[in-house]
Amino acid sequence: MRFRHRAAAAFATLLLPMAGAVGLASPAQAAANATATFTKTSDWGSGFGGQWTVKNTGTSTISSWTVEWDFPSGTKVTSAWDATVTNSGDHWTAKNVGWNGTIAPGASVSFGFNGSGSGSPSNCKLNGDSCDGTTVPGDAAPSAPGTPTASSVTDTSVKLAWSAATDDKGIKNYDVLRDGTKVATVTTTSYTDTGLTAGTDYSYTVRARDTADQTGPVSGAVKVHTTGGGTTPPPTGDKVKLGYFTEWGIYGRNYNVKNLVTSGSAAKITHINYAFGNVTGGKCAIGDSYADYDKAFTADQSVSGVADTWDQPLRGNFNQLRQLKAKYPNIKVLWSFGGWTWSGGFADAAKNPAAFAQSCYDLVEDPRWADVFDGIDIDWEYPNACGLTCDTSGAAAFKNLMSALRAKFGSNNLVTAATTADGSAGGKIEAADYAGAAQYVDWYNVMTYDFFGAWDAKGPTAPHSPLTSYDGIPKAGFTTADAMAKFKAVGVPAKKLLIGIGFYGRGWTGVTQDAPGGTATGPAAGTYEQGIEDYKVLKSSCPATGTVAGTAYAHCGSNWWSYDTPATIKSKMAWANTQGLGGAFFWEFSGDTGDGELVNAISSNL
Repeated sequence: MRFRHRAAAAFATLLLPMAGAVGLASPAQAAANATATFTKTSDWGSGFGGQWTVKNTGTSTISSWTVEWDFPSGTKVTSAWDATVTNSGDHWTAKNVGWNGTIAPGASVSFGFNGSGSGSPSNCKLNGDSCDGTTVPGDAAPSAPGTPTASSVTDTSVKLAWSAATDDKGIKNYDVLRDGTKVATVTTTSYTDTGLTAGTDYSYTVRARDTADQTGPVSGAVKVHTTGGGTTPPPTGDKVKLGYFTEWGIYGRNYNVKNLVTSGSAAKITHINYAFGNVTGGKCAIGDSYADYDKAFTADQSVSGVADTWDQPLRGNFNQLRQLKAKYPNIKVLWSFGGWTWSGGFADAAKNPAAFAQSCYDLVEDPRWADVFDGIDIDWEYPNACGLTCDTSGAAAFKNLMSALRAKFGSNNLVTAATTADGSAGGKIEAADYAGAAQYVDWYNVMTYDFFGAWDAKGPTAPHSPLTSYDGIPKAGFTTADAMAKFKAVGVPAKKLLIGIGFYGRGWTGVTQDAPGGTATGPAAGTYEQGIEDYKVLKSSCPATGTVAGTAYAHCGSNWWSYDTPATIKSKMAWANTQGLGGAFFWEFSGDTGDGELVNAISSNL
């Protein structure tokens, strides 16, 4: 388990914004009512990190903000966070997101970006006026309207109504957005949408436009299910069948949300964990804004078969997940925060669980994508124990965090957590109050894989996901059965435990014997990282030659690998059923074959 997300972390590091870099700020600027100041936070030759800070230097609250600037030709923004950044040629515009538009007198907000090229911004404007405060940015964009309410829902129509937005110059009209796409512009605070499909889920938001043609932020979202059309397709059985989708998979792996459709996997699962959001400064934060909500997918990459446009309200993986849910309305999507790389941030989160929960709620329920997510998953590796870093928050910290999340997200959202599978005496399961926290969670994803691997470079070789113990196992308690027994013994209900399956293998090289327990000289070569390889590759490059403790192993030349196959998954699902477990989950979709044979093995046997 120690290196569960090492491959993911290594790849994502190349893609995520640099943090903690020190740069030279531009000089402080005098201000009248508001200022926008640029700072270059880092520079790596071909690109740089930048940050804008908007400060309210006046006496009245600013309800929204827009920063505009020009870059010289050849300099551009490549990714951004905490603002929606667009461009027209070399002219760039950044608008606040739903949660950071309001700035009280004396307060400030910042947003950042990564850029390519070497130029600096010029001709800056804040809400249409000078960024240095020498003129008053008095014509602010309108506020967000109230979240719409739905009534008179029929097979093909719904009536929407909302409370008015405010603006210093007056409201001109409202845009009504269905599933993020504008369907109408009206001058009143109500609208009846028609021509809908019976028995279908829709999500509506509204945004205001003032008499100066400035558009404000979107409102909260209301979900509507039209009547008729039969019933919503039922889940595939009463067991949870959950897969992780990684935000970075769209890069080197070229694995998009659409692949869940083409592989047939979308029809065989009940839930998706989207990994990962960051945990930093005691708050939930965006992981990779470009992948999450900015990347434009072409028609052949898109679930809907329609290419993204530059001006649509939401792009990226979030929009693709929205399209997936439209096709498969039974699928629930959770946003997973933490993981191996970002679990160090939970120590600060544990100091103020209520504030952390509020930040997570604000992000997950951001009006731009609130309809995409059905809850939150916490992947803390590991509370009151060591992973990439060591946590000393205490045994109660995890319970306190999950309690705060449940209180904030309420009963209509899912709250789940990934947990250790260390069933050894005095191990990680005993380090935190998982039993006390169980009352607040819908289920635990027990990471019953990565027990053994080539981080022990010389071996002994051992299956990384043993179901049960066997003679010669390197460490007692490092099995699925031991982990589940330990959780149940401390008081976690079996129905709240999901068995974990890795869609990859772990391997060594320099191995001479077939059976487990051999010596090695180091990790076997892998496509993305030494010592790890996808199942879709191993099934052909190193077919299984035997089984041990309910999982497969293979000896090919000097390499030795262990991994799960459809046959071993079938036996593990049968075991999970006898134990009364709540279902199964897997890490992660892209390791499966193009026709989803591992997902099928889980779905058809659970």
